[in-house]
Amino acid sequence: MNTKVEGQASRFDIVKWVLVSAIVVAGVVGNTYFSDESLLYRVLALLVMGGVSLVVALQTAKGAALWDLIKESRVEIRKVVWPSHQETLQTTFIVVAVTLIMALILWMLDSLLGMIISKIIG
Repeated sequence: MNTKVEGQASRFDIVKWVLVSAIVVAGVVGNTYFSDESLLYRVLALLVMGGVSLVVALQTAKGAALWDLIKESRVEIRKVVWPSHQETLQTTFIVVAVTLIMALILWMLDSLLGMIISKIIG
């Protein structure tokens, strides 16, 4: 898949990535410079700048490949067979029971080894 992305890369991808970086840097610097302004305005400005940089980034070959990956992931998630409520509860109880049993075994082993060491040390 990587070779496909490299083959479809536009000559302007580097310019687009520089533009995305410049927008992000402008957002960080602007947020610091306008620290006296209302938090609401700064957050809105950062959201707008983030949206613009996301749109520009999705116009690159790697951004388009990422968008395709996200769409394919959504399709695959729909194919997953999720456990029922009862299966989830049963599995949770099994995990809790095994954890408690292992905790008791380790506690007894620790106590036994502690007694043996205290007998040896005196």
